[in-house]
Amino acid sequence: MRILQRFGPGLAVSALTVVLSTPGLAAADEAAGSSDTTYYISLGDSLASGYQPDVDKDTGLAYTDQLYAQLKQRDPGLKHIRLGCTGETTESLLKGGKCDYPHAKSQLDAALRAMAQHHGKVAYVTLSVGANDIQACVSPAGTLDGACLNTAGQTMGTNLAQITGALRKAGTKNTQFAGSTYYNPFLATWLLGDAGQKAAKESAPLIKAGNAGIAQVYDSTGFEVADVAGAFSSDDFGTLVDLPNAGKVPVNVAKICQLTWACTPKKDPHPNADGHKVMAGAFAAVLSKSDAPGPGTSPTPTTSATPATGKGGADTNDPKTNGDLAETGASSSAPVIAGAGLAVVVAGTGAVYFARRRRTAGQS
Repeated sequence: MRILQRFGPGLAVSALTVVLSTPGLAAADEAAGSSDTTYYISLGDSLASGYQPDVDKDTGLAYTDQLYAQLKQRDPGLKHIRLGCTGETTESLLKGGKCDYPHAKSQLDAALRAMAQHHGKVAYVTLSVGANDIQACVSPAGTLDGACLNTAGQTMGTNLAQITGALRKAGTKNTQFAGSTYYNPFLATWLLGDAGQKAAKESAPLIKAGNAGIAQVYDSTGFEVADVAGAFSSDDFGTLVDLPNAGKVPVNVAKICQLTWACTPKKDPHPNADGHKVMAGAFAAVLSKSDAPGPGTSPTPTTSATPATGKGGADTNDPKTNGDLAETGASSSAPVIAGAGLAVVVAGTGAVYFARRRRTAGQS
């Protein structure tokens, strides 16, 4: 399934910011903390960083920002450590190379350092990453190499298990963890006529199988699964609704058009503000299953959390970007399961997902 964007060469500089409660909060204040302060750490790719194609940059509309606002209502002392990096893969999240984090070698390292620094005070950790792993398997025309996908999918699964395992180990018994399944942007091909409708239907079992695989990884490492696919009604072809300028369509098709940019002239699979709101709701639903550490609590650790490098805690609240963030996208793990069959589906859609060239600041 082609849900990534193939951008041209050059730098795609992320508007990445990592904040605690508000931008500009002094690192010294954060290091000192207070007895009623708890933390939400969000990790991931362009979904977590809120990329929007209409402004061609990351925004504060991300599901992570909307989720933080909801969580803060019941925990006023909650602060947000926002680590999402546009273009991140499971490999770069582990080892670095997409975004710079001061005194940390990677996004995961930054998260582990923050969890060590605020040990016993991290209430929530969320993760959405994976789509950019198949970058090397996507041609400029939008077709996929099945053999490449199989290899990339295996690596992605291994990396995801390592990421979630490390995060889970660094938490305490009261830290809540959640990772997402993914909606199916290929449903937008329904609007292309008979061939598009066939491709949309054929994509559904691949996405479902991929989501089952990624959910298994999350379950095995103690993460709750935010059912984003369910929130987008991704498998519901039976319920018909009216879609403006399209007539009666399945509700899953209507939702992909209403909640992403996939059916607009942008032809972009990223969620819009409403889509991010739905995603935030899916995360909130699983994070409300149990109580997080409240103000003044001191949870008993289940394991000793130490930075990945073995060094002392460091300030992770002032990252810089290093450019080369060429691939962004809402991700799905369908390639992990689908392999060569996936390439056939993509080719059958006429490579609708989606080739465009992204300009960066200062480039013509």
